[in-house]
Amino acid sequence: MQIQTIRTQTPKTKPMGELGFGKYFTDHMYMLEYREGAGWVNECIRPYASLMLDPATMVFHYCQALFEGMKAYRGASGEIRLFRPRDNFARLNESADRMGMPQIDVERALNGLVELIRIDNAWVPYAEGTSLYIRPTMIATDCALGVRASESYLFYIILSPVGSYYKNGLKPIKLAVEQKYTRASVGGTGFTKCGGNYGASIKPAAEAYKAGIDQLLWLDSVERKYIEEVGSMNIFFVLDGEVVTPALSGTILPGVTRRSAVALLKDNGYNITERKVSIDEIVKGAENGKLTEVFGTGTAAVISPVGQMKTEAGEFTINGGEMGPVSKFLYDTLTGIQWGRVEDKYGWTMII
Repeated sequence: MQIQTIRTQTPKTKPMGELGFGKYFTDHMYMLEYREGAGWVNECIRPYASLMLDPATMVFHYCQALFEGMKAYRGASGEIRLFRPRDNFARLNESADRMGMPQIDVERALNGLVELIRIDNAWVPYAEGTSLYIRPTMIATDCALGVRASESYLFYIILSPVGSYYKNGLKPIKLAVEQKYTRASVGGTGFTKCGGNYGASIKPAAEAYKAGIDQLLWLDSVERKYIEEVGSMNIFFVLDGEVVTPALSGTILPGVTRRSAVALLKDNGYNITERKVSIDEIVKGAENGKLTEVFGTGTAAVISPVGQMKTEAGEFTINGGEMGPVSKFLYDTLTGIQWGRVEDKYGWTMII
């Protein structure tokens, strides 16, 4: 089915210099509406514009809202490359199921994304380390009060040319273990990318930032002992030669970058284990010198090395505050595959 397309008559001026993250948006957006009994209808690509929503729209009151994050990359020959896009749309459906929202056809969403990028292809930046960030979003659009599932939804995709997620690029960040707040609980929405998960993290993150902390390390909500995530990323530790990451338990986002990192480590001879990891184990490893690396994984930053950690037991530096060999291997390999500099043996890449 052909997508109805309305091209903008007033193209935006493309940004020059530093892009930052999520500051600029392309000329067009993809949209698809859901109506109970009719399914997904009114598929279109139209000029990027504000949404007109009634003050009683259910998304504002009951938070049926979720999103995804992925990127398009400009290859060495000028081609545009996507990294595991079907996995992101599949994860969106997992989030939608938990939130009582409708499933979207993965191939339809992917086709819409590809057509949108083709139209706005000039916005995919060429500079080293830059990319086009992709934000698929689904929100409840019924205009009514009363706690229930909406009977109408809007799915849309917007695009944003971006640079590094962190101002200092790959410079190792400083973490602090969050002792007061928790991120998720068993049976909750921790494994989804629903907006509420991120909204609940804003206050503690702001408090940490004022104290000179870049990201928070979240512990489980029951024992306040086991590590779950760091900020908006999955977390990895190198302990006595073993690469360890918390096992997915329903409270941790199943990151696409995390899954890719695990596969690369297994296939390249690293001892990689997914299991429960206690903060006590990490502190002990820092004290006896067996903790040699810590890093986060996620779409926005790809690999984010950690140089310092603050815990109740005190502060400690990891690997002299420098990026370690495991995180460098993953960063070079993942970004190499994404930009087309390294052979993709896994079929992760889709060229538009």
